[in-house]
Amino acid sequence: MSAPTRRDILRFSAALAAAGTLAACGKSGDEEAGGIVTVDLWHGQTDTGKKALDALIKQFNDTHPQIKIVGGGGGVTADSMLQKVTAGLAAGSFPDIAYIFGSDLASITRSPQVVDLSTVDLKDAWPAARDAVTVKGKVRAMPALLDSLCVVYNKKLFAAAGVPEPKAGWTWDDFVSTAQKLNNPAKGVFGTGWPGVGDEDTVWRLWPMIWDLGGDVVTEDGKSVGFDKVGEQVLGTLDKLRTDKSLYIDPKPGSEQLYQVFLGGRMAMVATGPWQLPDVLDKGIDYGVVPLPTYSGKAVTISGPDTWTVFDNGKARVKAATEFVKWLNDPQQDVQWDIQAGSLPVNTTTAALPAWKKHASATKGLQVFVDALETARVRPTITQYPQISQHLGEATVAVLLGKKSPGDALGECVKACNALLAVPS
Repeated sequence: MSAPTRRDILRFSAALAAAGTLAACGKSGDEEAGGIVTVDLWHGQTDTGKKALDALIKQFNDTHPQIKIVGGGGGVTADSMLQKVTAGLAAGSFPDIAYIFGSDLASITRSPQVVDLSTVDLKDAWPAARDAVTVKGKVRAMPALLDSLCVVYNKKLFAAAGVPEPKAGWTWDDFVSTAQKLNNPAKGVFGTGWPGVGDEDTVWRLWPMIWDLGGDVVTEDGKSVGFDKVGEQVLGTLDKLRTDKSLYIDPKPGSEQLYQVFLGGRMAMVATGPWQLPDVLDKGIDYGVVPLPTYSGKAVTISGPDTWTVFDNGKARVKAATEFVKWLNDPQQDVQWDIQAGSLPVNTTTAALPAWKKHASATKGLQVFVDALETARVRPTITQYPQISQHLGEATVAVLLGKKSPGDALGECVKACNALLAVPS
């Protein structure tokens, strides 16, 4: 499995606030001489992702002589794409397609230049992929990359501690007690870890726990948070790990140190996605993968999909760009992208292909992440989400550092979030 760059999906751009004031102007000139439609693609991919996409672009151009996809990438990496596209929209010089994080889609769709793709058939896409590209009931992009969150664990540490390996259906109480048993300060071994800076990486791991208890990010009417009744229990689980001293708290953004502790053989369990498996394999760690623990007994996880968002530079270019992103989602192309760039299958049909099954069977634990897509949910595509995440992140850090009780931290978070949601978006 090729090593993808997936940690960037969790980072939010400072340009979110500016996305609501995008100019409604675009380019002219749909076709080149000879009737060939040129489509400008900004993708931000590097290394294996760029190599995989370049190959697919060549394949498309070779088989679609009236369309020319130019994949220059916009001169930025994926985590800077929102700023680049936002500036381009304001200046009237923007791409036909851009790789936009799912968490940024609601904000970017404030621009009238984002194309409505509701006529595209996504019936074979995983529910999480469909939800991630749907804003206010309309399909505003195509799924580009899919993942899920599970627990990767170090078999050697479990064996050394004489602790049975976890199995599907385990509970959060099991997780807490297992972490405590595996914690070994004398050898510098932690039971588990959690990001501790309050960023999206800190927060997105909480949502499966909240959903599992019947809560949600916001209520159905969108006027208040949906985790006010269950959030204290979730933060209480983190507080128990903290007081047991079995939790490594990563003090820096990006969770790089947390993963390095695990890769160094000094952490027994880590909640992560399939993008981490190449590094685990490279380190020669004897590992296993298991679904997230549960409170209710019903499995649930989270996915953080990215998107191919199409922009309006004229009818001919919209038509050509839409044809390309639909082609990318076809199982025959999707499976190439998944294997080479490190995505999980965007479509259930892709997951059933012999080529994917062969690939998944060659990488221990990869199929666990695919199976988890059956119960995966996504963060809501609402413009207020980044601010809600920020408030919950601050509350989580206060608990992780022992500065506030779960109840007090949650109460302040709920108050701030509800005030935010009371203002029409």
